[in-house]
Amino acid sequence: MLSPFLSSGLLLAVAFLFTRAELSAQAVAPSPSPVIGAVTPSNTDSTALSKLSALGKEPDWKKLEVFAETMTKTEFEAAWSEIYSEANAMPPPFQIRDTAISIPTGQAKESTATVPFLATGEKSKNTFKASWRRAHDLPAQGKRPPLSDLVIAIDPGHIGGAYATMEERMLSFKAGESIREGDLSLLTAKILKERLMALGAVATLVRETAEPVTKKRPEDLQTEALAVLTEAGFPKPAPTYAGLTGDAKLLTVQWQSEKLFYRVSEIHARAERVNQQIKPDLVLCLHFNAEAWGDATAPQFSPKNHLHILVNGCYAPVELQQQDVRFQMLQRLLSRTHEEEIPLATAIAATMSQTTGLPAYVYTTPNARHAGKNPYVYARNLLANRLYECPVVYLEPFVMNHEETYRRLLCEHFLGLTLIGGKLTTSAIEDYINGIVKGLLAYYQTNRPS
Repeated sequence: MLSPFLSSGLLLAVAFLFTRAELSAQAVAPSPSPVIGAVTPSNTDSTALSKLSALGKEPDWKKLEVFAETMTKTEFEAAWSEIYSEANAMPPPFQIRDTAISIPTGQAKESTATVPFLATGEKSKNTFKASWRRAHDLPAQGKRPPLSDLVIAIDPGHIGGAYATMEERMLSFKAGESIREGDLSLLTAKILKERLMALGAVATLVRETAEPVTKKRPEDLQTEALAVLTEAGFPKPAPTYAGLTGDAKLLTVQWQSEKLFYRVSEIHARAERVNQQIKPDLVLCLHFNAEAWGDATAPQFSPKNHLHILVNGCYAPVELQQQDVRFQMLQRLLSRTHEEEIPLATAIAATMSQTTGLPAYVYTTPNARHAGKNPYVYARNLLANRLYECPVVYLEPFVMNHEETYRRLLCEHFLGLTLIGGKLTTSAIEDYINGIVKGLLAYYQTNRPS
């Protein structure tokens, strides 16, 4: 869910420090591998490019060696200009030369990484293969179920349970009733897993309970939270937000440490599980959206109800100044993740728009751009769809504080029709699941070997 709480201009520096992140192959010997050198491209400031994102780790730039001569300059420029950059982006903090991309690492010892392009008209001799498989790389379906062999990680957004209030993902319009996004996404994920397994997929939940995956807790992250505030220009923040409301809460160590816990540390822990344990062909990130609802103790219904689906992309130059973000973006681009991610998202968008009946959400901010031709599909740089090293389809259907949707979600999951608000209606969760399943079937039945 996109946060219903917006900060004032005074606090934009703090918001930026979260970087809008709410969000075994080797090159063939004859192909020249990237060289880690000592020359920084002239259009960059090596000092400015040395920072890391919140809780980020210094990347190993030598890992880009596997991409030597796997992508032409034309292919790289198209992916950068159409997907990975902002629509009206300033020049990136790297140089696209005729024969290679030259990237400042931000590291003093080895300041530049160079990845050679594949010459136009030449066939790559590089044996690099991604850890995930495209639809056409799967074994032939034959007479087996249509999703056989497909490894899917299902990531239920947020945590829910006792953490829902801290996450600002708990909504109640009447005493004794409430909906929590983390709980709803987990319920949806469990039912979806059963449906996908029945169709032959190997489906695994990234989170199985209303408990965090990360071992960290807010109290473990107070030093990092203070560093965030100090870097933003607030070196003496209040330790807690007790008695504070609104934007004033953001300038406290407690608020920042909580954000680092559930928005950053939690996603890093899930990424480790996805990349090191599950190793899927696809991740489905399940969320429910919301519009601004005002004071959480007296929320307001929204007349809006909509759907959109996110793939990775639309990096702002200021985000790419952080060396780990810069590395992760290039790793995804050079892996050609978008070549599978966007068609998958487009197929699911087509069926979810039918099963939910929702109109497409329209971004009016520069942090997202259309990816492909489907109006429901946007590229956006989120921590989950950046850190998970495979195609990620990030789903945002329904507005939880839309009155009809709220009533439907209170009923959780059911089959068939039930009377809600004076009319017979379907389960929003069932419509959500049906849309995903139909989209996956349409995509893999069309694109995998028969």
